[in-house]
Amino acid sequence: ALEIREKILGPEHTDVALSLNNLAMLFYRQARYAEAEPLYLRALEIAMRAYGPEHPEVATSIHNLGLLRYRQARFVEAEALYKKALGIREKAYKSDHPRIAVSLGDLAVLYYRQARYAEAERLYTRVLEIREKTYGPEHPEVAATLHNLARLHDVEEQYAESELLYKRALAIRERSYGPDHLDVALSLDNLAMSYYCQARYAEAEPLYKRALQIREKTYGSDHPDVAATINNLAQLYDSQ
Repeated sequence: ALEIREKILGPEHTDVALSLNNLAMLFYRQARYAEAEPLYLRALEIAMRAYGPEHPEVATSIHNLGLLRYRQARFVEAEALYKKALGIREKAYKSDHPRIAVSLGDLAVLYYRQARYAEAERLYTRVLEIREKTYGPEHPEVAATLHNLARLHDVEEQYAESELLYKRALAIRERSYGPDHLDVALSLDNLAMSYYCQARYAEAEPLYKRALQIREKTYGSDHPDVAATINNLAQLYDSQ
């Protein structure tokens, strides 16, 4: 598709940039970062020339490059790119636009990775406000944000707060997806881990077992996530 578009439309057309972004995203998901990078950079150059530096499409290209830098553990560059994309989006959209929530959320992930918890919490809280306003309180995107906030409180050993958030996220996911979805398993697993860290072993065990059942049913017995859940259960039994 890329070669056809370049031949018909020319190398500077915005549809060529779209194909470059799509191919770069494929390489990104395959962890082929060195191959993704020049494609993202070329897509950004085309968007800059076509739209100017303050256009939302430019923000998307900058944000994608930020995601790549994050995966490459080039965190200073990732932060700068995330912030630049966020600045463009805040000028282009209303303050509660979903794309602003995406920028804030990925910046919060970066801060969490760097143990900058106060900054991450402030951003996650804003993401939650936007998503609740945009989608309503029962949407899976709201559940994902609640889950991220819960993980943040967990690492700060604020277990009462994290428990409430995990349980709310779990309830939303069960209602949205049904009881056997992988996102439900993720919520169960993380809530169980929180209980384990508090030595609440009797409460952790059935959650780990249910997460294991979901993952075995979905993946089969040889998947890494199944192995990880079995390992969590083994650690739990060793601790009792």
